[in-house]
Amino acid sequence: MILTGKIDRIGLSDTRLNAKEILSGKNHSCDIDGTDHARVAAQLLKWLNTQARFCLIQAVGHRLVHGMNLSDATLITPSLLAELKEAAPYDPEHLPLEIALIEACIEHYPSLQQVACFDSVFHHGMPRVASQLPLPRHYEEQGLRRYGYHGLSCEYLMQELHRLGDPAAVSGRVILAHLGNGASMTAVLAGQSVDTSMGFTPSSGMMMGTRSGDMDPGVAVFLSRSGQLDSEQFYTMVNHESGLLGVSGRSSDVRELLAIEADDVPAAEAIALFCYQAAKLIGAYSAALGGLDTLVFAGGIGENSPQIRKRICGNLGFLGITLNRTRNLEATPIISADCATVKVRVIATNEEIIMVHSVKRVLKLDVIQY
Repeated sequence: MILTGKIDRIGLSDTRLNAKEILSGKNHSCDIDGTDHARVAAQLLKWLNTQARFCLIQAVGHRLVHGMNLSDATLITPSLLAELKEAAPYDPEHLPLEIALIEACIEHYPSLQQVACFDSVFHHGMPRVASQLPLPRHYEEQGLRRYGYHGLSCEYLMQELHRLGDPAAVSGRVILAHLGNGASMTAVLAGQSVDTSMGFTPSSGMMMGTRSGDMDPGVAVFLSRSGQLDSEQFYTMVNHESGLLGVSGRSSDVRELLAIEADDVPAAEAIALFCYQAAKLIGAYSAALGGLDTLVFAGGIGENSPQIRKRICGNLGFLGITLNRTRNLEATPIISADCATVKVRVIATNEEIIMVHSVKRVLKLDVIQY
């Protein structure tokens, strides 16, 4: 890795690009015009072009949430781009912005090959019973089914389990708890995804930072018929105003809510609801797997919050899940007690390295080593 960075607060007046050179440790920070994602992408590419090693770049990998019916990463071609645009209504929260970045790269660097790495690919082979929605059959012909997401993270976590010598990675029963602002759980049997909490869109599943997760469809009908929210307003609510933020009325950040929960009932309820839903999913997926051998916590919350891990696992002793207090506080690689029959691990996920491997494989590249 040469350079890492991010752009914060796109769409607001104080959009900033922050980056760090890995080898030297030098930090970069600058204000940019954050009016929209296309403009941000153009400025990012212009800034990258000023960096000494950018001329060595051989290809661009893009993380795309929705992979339609594709079963692997793939070279971005005009025909694929057209398919992605047609599929944009399936994931209006992510795909249009991802497409805008792809098009910006094509415009500014047409000679660079680009590869799409899909979050849904890991779940492509889920059993039909896990991917089917209980709707009239003709909707399935339109692509309405459960796709599953966070797949790049899942792939990395399974590779790490294999590298660490955990036999569950090959022949066992694993639950991957990717808990962050976006949160999901995935049940993996003998290395294959058999169920996952995110379904048709990443808005579904468990409660998240600002997303509601699954809810009674009657809520949408009630809010529409009572004139409180139309479809677009409802979409905004369940994606940007719900979850931890909506229940607490304060923040989507678990750290902030934990700090005030003793004196703030809504904050405490938000944390309790998040942990309760997570524990229920672990129980449900243990049933789907016929038992459990390994539970993995990952993502910003899963990796960094011992309080949340403790609360999620607190009532799961009947499954064989028991945490060691000291190990959990220190986030050691294995945080389960010696007497536990289920191994509980904390693994820092790395979706970017999976993208690098995918780009190399698709384009058959040899990457320069420094």
